[in-house]
Amino acid sequence: MDEITEEKSQHCSDSQERKSHHSANTKKQLITRLNRIEGQVRGVKGLIEKDTYCDDVLNQISSIQSALNGVGKMLLEHHMKSCVIDRLHEGDHAVIDELLLTVNKLMK
Repeated sequence: MDEITEEKSQHCSDSQERKSHHSANTKKQLITRLNRIEGQVRGVKGLIEKDTYCDDVLNQISSIQSALNGVGKMLLEHHMKSCVIDRLHEGDHAVIDELLLTVNKLMK
């Protein structure tokens, strides 16, 4: 059973509780990525404190944005393959509108 199928079998909570159920491996991957991003943000702060050349700081910010986009894509994939499918199977078609709003926010 792959990771996403395993997460799906754990079933995302109903919309009242609104919790996700990521596998331990997925959670570890997300936390590792976010820790790295957190370190990058602290690094940018340090660059600004040291009066680093603006272009160099902007390039670091671009790297951070790319890393955050990667986390977002990973979460979106898992959400679509588990929570969204489960809610559709339960007859909750409002999840499509919710998903479209979320995707629009991610694409800004």
